[in-house]
Amino acid sequence: MFPNPDFSTRRIHAGLLALAAAAALAACSTGPSRQDVRQGGQTAAQSAAGDRAARANATPTVTVAKPTPPAETDAIVRVLAYAERVRVMPPAELGQEVARLGDASTPSDQLRLSLVLSQLHQLPDLIRAQELLARVLGNADAEAQALHPLARLLASRFGEQRRLEEQLEKQNQQVRDVQRKLDQTNERLEALKAIERSLASRPPAAPASSPAPATNRGRSAAP
Repeated sequence: MFPNPDFSTRRIHAGLLALAAAAALAACSTGPSRQDVRQGGQTAAQSAAGDRAARANATPTVTVAKPTPPAETDAIVRVLAYAERVRVMPPAELGQEVARLGDASTPSDQLRLSLVLSQLHQLPDLIRAQELLARVLGNADAEAQALHPLARLLASRFGEQRRLEEQLEKQNQQVRDVQRKLDQTNERLEALKAIERSLASRPPAAPASSPAPATNRGRSAAP
C-alpha cells in the first residue's frame, strides 16, 4: 500500500519551517541586530559631539601679568627722559653736568652720571660709568631695585661700548707708533741731507806743491 503524497509534502514543509525557525533563533543569539548596531553608533556620535561642545564652551584660563608698580615705572621714565637730553648735549655742557652731579650718592644720580660719562667717549670715563652701574646693581634699597632693569640694560651696552673703545685705543696707539717711527726716519734723512749740503758747500782744497829739485850732490866742490 503506497503512502499518501500530500501527507509527505506536508511533513517536508513542516521540517523546512522548523529549520528556518532554528536558524533565526541562532542568528539572534550570536550577535546584535543591524538596528541595535545603528542605534549604538548614533549614541556614541552624540556623546562625542557633546564632549566637543563642552570643551568649546569651557572658559579659557587667562594668566594675568603682574602689574609694574607705578613708582618703578616713574623712576625708569625719568631716567630715560634724562638720557635723551644728555644724548644731544655738547661736550661743554656734559662737563658741567658731571661737575653738578658730583659724587652722585643716590641711585638715580649714579645712573644719570653714568649716562653722562658714557657720552664723553673716553675709556677712563666709561670705566667709571660701569663702576657706578655696579653700585646701583649692588644696592638692595627700594629706589635702587626699581632701577635694576635699566641698570642691567645699560651695563650690557656699556660693556660693548668699552670693548669698541679699547679696540679704537689700540688702533690709535698703533698709528701713533707708526707716526713716531716715520718722524724718526724723516729726522735721520734730513740729517743726512744736511751733511751732504755742508760737504757740497765747502771750497775745493788747494793742490799740494811739488817738492823742489834736489841739488846735484855729485858736483864737486869749488876749488
